[in-house]
Amino acid sequence: MTKNKRKQGEGMLRLRKDGRWEGRIVVGYDEKGIPKTKNVTAKTKFACEEKLKVLKETLGKAVERLKPDMPYGNWLDFWYQNFCKPSLRETTKVGYENCIYQHIIPAVGQIPLNELTQNDLQQFYARLKKNGRLHRSESHGTATSNRMVRSCHALCRASLEKAITEQLITKNPSLGCKLPPKKAREMQVLTPNELGRFLARTKEEGYYEMFLLELSTGMRRGEILGLKWSDLNLTNGSLRIARQVVAAGSQTLVQAPKTKNSIRTIILPPYMIEILADMKKHKSCEWIFSSPIKDGEPRNPSAVYHRFKIILERSGCKSIRFHDLRHTFATMALENGMDVKTLSDMIGHVSAETTLNIYSHITDTMRLQAAVKIDREIGGVDEAIPESKNEPSQTVSSEFDGFVEPYKPKIRKSGTGCITMINEHLYEGRYSPKINGKRMAKNVYAKTREECEEKLAELIKTMKAEIAELKKTTLKG
Repeated sequence: MTKNKRKQGEGMLRLRKDGRWEGRIVVGYDEKGIPKTKNVTAKTKFACEEKLKVLKETLGKAVERLKPDMPYGNWLDFWYQNFCKPSLRETTKVGYENCIYQHIIPAVGQIPLNELTQNDLQQFYARLKKNGRLHRSESHGTATSNRMVRSCHALCRASLEKAITEQLITKNPSLGCKLPPKKAREMQVLTPNELGRFLARTKEEGYYEMFLLELSTGMRRGEILGLKWSDLNLTNGSLRIARQVVAAGSQTLVQAPKTKNSIRTIILPPYMIEILADMKKHKSCEWIFSSPIKDGEPRNPSAVYHRFKIILERSGCKSIRFHDLRHTFATMALENGMDVKTLSDMIGHVSAETTLNIYSHITDTMRLQAAVKIDREIGGVDEAIPESKNEPSQTVSSEFDGFVEPYKPKIRKSGTGCITMINEHLYEGRYSPKINGKRMAKNVYAKTREECEEKLAELIKTMKAEIAELKKTTLKG
């Protein structure tokens, strides 16, 4: 008797040794490409077929969608949900989903998978670069960053490579696309004078212990916020870094550190041990830097970053990223004699080679200084020792030479509005007078505080004129 061969995507039926019928269907693949299946069982073949149909409908008939002429957006969604998403961190998911569902699918998602061309993708990248910004375009412009374009391309390329593996297409149309250059973020460090002003200001703001610990260890922002008192050993002065706090959308998540090397134990300097020991006497929460708003929770990374930018501005320091405090620590450590291997272990790099690549401008100077010292000792050459390319640094300490005048915020007069620094590139001015008992607010935006003050003054002048005209109209009526 000839068996009826089941069509692709209908699943598999078989009679088990125990007399029951089993239906099985592929629902996805793991990160290694191994199929993941679900099964149903029943006493009869007919009942098993019915159960298998219900299972396929429940799963959205994912297998049936895998066709060469399926819309590229459908394949991209299937690839992300089944091959990619299960192994991603929450923060990575946010970035991937933004690229896929906000940019790629709306632009090229309707094109059949087997008809997608290099030209389609190249035009998409060009449009994305020129007019791809979806939020705050009125203040930042419509262009997106090179990084966003390259991120979208990376997802397109990976999904299309998997489509080749699944024998849905024969070649990857993303190969050969011209991309904007990869531009590395400029590393900046605080000078000794800036460090003094910055740490003095953190005392006024109530963030002194956190930023002193950051500048003494070079931890990542999420790592320092993920510290618990149980990680601190006051007897030997060690601190265990075993978790990090990250912001995923509106949520605050606690998860494992970035890499295996990021899980590490560091030895704190004596002054830092004393400060933390004193802090512990007055703390009841398990988190070293607990949230001032939500009891029993760590601080929100976004809130800490916002306060960091305010402290920089109020202390008269240049605008830098939070991660640049890590660079500041590493620079000071190298300039004060710490070897690269020790520094690499302390800041949690995968290898010393990574540290060398990042801080090559410092280590090159150190090697040149060492060579000159050897010449002076052995060869008797009286050559000047080259200076570091950075401003001479100093180790961070809990005391400062000289007095740093605390920042005194400007008290704005009533009716002059307010100005808020949103980030290092954007200031917001707001004027919100009351009209007939209702508050009417309008905003202006600028790249500098001075420009924002000018725009705000013009806005206030215009709004006052409109209010005066409105009052005249009301009286006449």
